[in-house]
Amino acid sequence: MMRSLTLLGALALATPAAAQQSFSAPEGCTPKLTVQHKGCVVVNVWTCEADEPGDQWLALFGQGGLFSVQRVDREFQWVESFKISGNERLKMPADDPASLTELFEAQVDTWDFTLETEDGTERNVGFDMLTGETIQIDGETLLRTEYSGQTLDADGNVIDDGSGRQFVSQDHRLFFFGESWDAGSPNDVTDMSPVEFVYPDEPGFFSALPKFECNQLDVGYRP
Repeated sequence: MMRSLTLLGALALATPAAAQQSFSAPEGCTPKLTVQHKGCVVVNVWTCEADEPGDQWLALFGQGGLFSVQRVDREFQWVESFKISGNERLKMPADDPASLTELFEAQVDTWDFTLETEDGTERNVGFDMLTGETIQIDGETLLRTEYSGQTLDADGNVIDDGSGRQFVSQDHRLFFFGESWDAGSPNDVTDMSPVEFVYPDEPGFFSALPKFECNQLDVGYRP
């Protein structure tokens, strides 16, 4: 299931995107993992001592630089997001919380939660399902998933309707991008699958530069 400006600015270190090579996790936090994806996106993951156990932070970089910082909990609920397009926070408690535990135990997890955004509330409804397939990518054992979901505005109008196939790690308790498409154009598939997993002391760890399928135009992405 994939989805403060002060923090965003601190991570970017007020450095022009074109010159930024890497960044550091905030004080009191520990960098954990870097994942290079297709589609010119790199994701850096860290944890912080002050957070609830199991919380993780993800910083997403495209060709133009940092565009989203997200905090997820142990169940991969989208607790809060700080994005160039506007900030979001999960309305608690969710009607049907996203749950990795339920996904791993029952093979399927439904969700119905609301995000409070700068433009109003957005309700997200859908499901994640394990396909039963396992894959190895750069030494990581990942489970394949399928998902489908809708985002609705405060009046119940559908503003996003998409499906796809992703990957999930039981070890990291994280989802990773895969293939996605809109309901209105199912043949127009975007593939942002992971390619490399980079750990501390390995070259490219906590890089701010995506490596794969980059060109003159940033890929479209809506977390």
